[in-house]
Amino acid sequence: MACAAAAAVAGTCRATRTRTSQRAAAAFVPAPAKRLASVAAISAAASLAPATRCAPRCAAAAGPVSVRAEISYVMIKPDGVQRGLVGEIISRFERKGFKLVGLKLFQCTREIAEEHYKDLSSKPFFPALVEYILSGPVVCMVWEGEGVVKSARKLIGATNPLESEPGTIRGDFAVQVGRNVVHGSDSVENGERETALWFGKDGLVAWEPTITPWLIE
Repeated sequence: MACAAAAAVAGTCRATRTRTSQRAAAAFVPAPAKRLASVAAISAAASLAPATRCAPRCAAAAGPVSVRAEISYVMIKPDGVQRGLVGEIISRFERKGFKLVGLKLFQCTREIAEEHYKDLSSKPFFPALVEYILSGPVVCMVWEGEGVVKSARKLIGATNPLESEPGTIRGDFAVQVGRNVVHGSDSVENGERETALWFGKDGLVAWEPTITPWLIE
């Protein structure tokens, strides 16, 4: 009887492990369809690759499946690229301890620029803002980590560089709002939306830094 019970438990664990692995390996878990509806026409948002952690062991299979941690879309704007600040900006996020899961140099299209800044479309400076983003290549990044959206905003500094604290990116490298070097998602929801918009089907890279145990308990 004991052997039969043990075999039944082992079988249950194997089945649970299989289901968990299949769920963990599933395609990118998209933001709510309503939020990404306007993005769908530009990029295949649902095909973004997952940045999932490993599936839990059998003993923990009854718990929830782990999904991608919080992400923030960070973009080095044309002035930051032209001024050679790419390495400096990336290093600040790396030293903080966040994980880079998406990176590319990109010449933005008008369609993407207008979608990205659509909340500002009624502002008189909107046309100039779009032209500014189209004026040269940008560096698109996705950073992952606990509280990364809020922390990235602090690393970047206030929208107006004259109000940014020394030590922030804008506080150290910018003097005007119209040339404020870098963009960072202002909410978790926008982190998802902007990642889908700028990376589309190219997706993200799932990997685990060896220093993680020294950053996170």
